[in-house]
Amino acid sequence: MIDKDKTPKSAGKSSAPRGRKIVVKEQNTLLPFLFSALSDQSKSSVKALLAHGQVLVNGKMTKQFNEPLNPDDEVLISYERAKKELRNPLLKIVYEDDSIIVINKKEGLLSVANEHTKDRTAYHFLSDYVKQTDPRNKIFVLHRLDRDTSGLMMYAKNQDVQYKMRDDWNNVITQRTYVAVVEGRPEKDSDLLVSNLIENEHMQVYVTPEGGKEAVTRYKVLQSNGNYSLVQLDLETGRKNQIRVQMQSIGHPVAGDFKYGAETDPTGRLMLHAMRLFFIHPVTGEEMRFETRIPDAFVSLAK
Repeated sequence: MIDKDKTPKSAGKSSAPRGRKIVVKEQNTLLPFLFSALSDQSKSSVKALLAHGQVLVNGKMTKQFNEPLNPDDEVLISYERAKKELRNPLLKIVYEDDSIIVINKKEGLLSVANEHTKDRTAYHFLSDYVKQTDPRNKIFVLHRLDRDTSGLMMYAKNQDVQYKMRDDWNNVITQRTYVAVVEGRPEKDSDLLVSNLIENEHMQVYVTPEGGKEAVTRYKVLQSNGNYSLVQLDLETGRKNQIRVQMQSIGHPVAGDFKYGAETDPTGRLMLHAMRLFFIHPVTGEEMRFETRIPDAFVSLAK
């Protein structure tokens, strides 16, 4: 069965913006009400609050100066500017609160900078985004996806959350599921792959009979036409290039992955996608569940 987009089972709630809350006593419209309530400020600065999305009526942001107000309505004048929506063709924010940001990353985008690329990274784009609200805001790395892997990943919004999640990563992450299109069809429809992995001086990871770090992946063939197979892969460990190396080791490399043994590049990209990310929220303790649909190209190639 091919999964479609799903809404998170638990999405938590962002805290309300900090600000001054005023209860409306009598009928009015918003701008005259603000002029009266903020009589110590210039009219231009009051209008700027509206323009910057810093006024909420009954919890809903509005920029309409003639918004009608009724008795007992609540007007919140936020101390924080509303963020502009992040519009970037290379990534999409699927969830955000005061602790974390979960994104869906396109293939071709680095998670963090390397010696060749500093600015065109998910980290850089998200750093600029959070600084819109407060120049002191930062984001912090929790894990990475390879440049040519698409799908779900997350960042922390403060260092305490980063440390808390990283220090207990294996318990924090309750499920990480990828889909890949591999060359050929694996001999078994499902299997548990257990390998020891090591990295050489050329940054190439490979299976070693001794030493290294244990990598454990459970895979299941979803569909196949013999030439290509769509495979679901559940990670039980999170080693560098784990899926790519292990699929190469059983003779079925990920399509488009010339670094790890592929002979074909049918779509011009590495056919690997982080489809599912479940984890325990560092503040609420709830299990957060995020899932993306399998890319159409993956399904088509293995038909």
